[in-house]
Amino acid sequence: MTHRGSRVLHVGSLSRVEGEGALRLRVHDGAVTEAQLNIYEPPRFFEALLRGRPHTEPPDITARVCGICPVAYQLSACAAVEDACGVRVPPEICALRRLLYCGEWIESQALHIYLLHAPDFLGFDGAVDMAHSRRTDVERGLRLKQTGNALLELLGGRAIHPVNVRLGGFHRAPTRAELRPLADRLERALDDAWDTVRWVADFDFPEAEIDADFLALAAPGTYAIESGTPAVLRADGSVATFPLHDFPARVREEQVPHSTALHSRLDGRLHLTGSLARFAISGRWLSRPAVEAARLAGLGDPYSGVVCRNPYRSILVRAVEIVYAISESLRIIETYEPPILPCVEVPPAPGTGHGATEAPRGLLYHRYVLDAEGLVTDAMLVPPTAQNQGTIEEDLRRAATGALLTGEPTDDELQHLCERTIRNHDPCISCATHFLDLTVERTDGDTHA
Repeated sequence: MTHRGSRVLHVGSLSRVEGEGALRLRVHDGAVTEAQLNIYEPPRFFEALLRGRPHTEPPDITARVCGICPVAYQLSACAAVEDACGVRVPPEICALRRLLYCGEWIESQALHIYLLHAPDFLGFDGAVDMAHSRRTDVERGLRLKQTGNALLELLGGRAIHPVNVRLGGFHRAPTRAELRPLADRLERALDDAWDTVRWVADFDFPEAEIDADFLALAAPGTYAIESGTPAVLRADGSVATFPLHDFPARVREEQVPHSTALHSRLDGRLHLTGSLARFAISGRWLSRPAVEAARLAGLGDPYSGVVCRNPYRSILVRAVEIVYAISESLRIIETYEPPILPCVEVPPAPGTGHGATEAPRGLLYHRYVLDAEGLVTDAMLVPPTAQNQGTIEEDLRRAATGALLTGEPTDDELQHLCERTIRNHDPCISCATHFLDLTVERTDGDTHA
């Protein structure tokens, strides 16, 4: 193959991503003319399933969207329905929700770092292969994931699709005595989190930069997780916020032929949500241990407004966020006072409600319209991966173009580069991982294959 030739690289099923997706890359005369992240799973119609359901049901129904991040869907749904009904939950319940969310951050970020992403930096095909020579590292990652699961089990009733979450709070709140053993476990996990930061800081990071706006929730004084106001960091460095109820007007979705997921644009521009965006927008509000972890990781001083746009280095931010989630969990447990009641009543009311939280992969938005009886008449869910698809495709074009300009990569090398580029963004397509089915079509000159 020469640069004057053309080829189409088709990856039938991506490996080490959460769900079923494919990749199509078309190259002609050394230029990338097409890069498509194909999400081919059949649509699951959750928004349609919600219509006609009582306002109390969205938290349980939407949790089934994702087995890795069910808490994100539950708490976004709670926030939106409570907003529609004009109900505010007390601080004690808010703290418990944040603690539950921290558990999801710990287990999800650990899963991505150790089982999905790290093998790319260390030259392994996957975590099983990596465990043969780096057993200690893999075991550390599994311990962190188990710690996050323990938080979910205690507060949520179980680690997958928690059953203790309800509109207005929880069915049951834990006692201080029940949380105490968990604090001891989190203290031990903090050592593993610091070791994770040191471990990933030694990885070799290729040079790259995302040319897109960043979008994340912001809550001055704290690192936004379960609530906040949408904030946009433009590529030119300017920052602006907008009311959450403006989200559907600012983040517009459109159907594309090659994906069953909608693509999104923010004010007509590509944007990225997730760890890089959170760190750039809210890094100065990390806890002291997390700020120290960011410096140790080589991310710079968050107080200086440092912006990391290198997608390969997103693994560093995820490691820092594990330190943050553990230290934040310990803070909440130390000051915990059980609420008088585990939940507040949320009586039905007509209205439109908006809710958003920071899932590990980025900003997740819910909107519900309720009638006078509290039945859902309309629903809208905008997950992070759908928002990021356009930017991921642009990142694929950049990475593949750079490889073609500096050499003549084989199909296998180009495939590995493209998969690695996608995994930088931790797309959550669904809850399955598949091996590759690769088809390569070549054309030379005017001959088409």
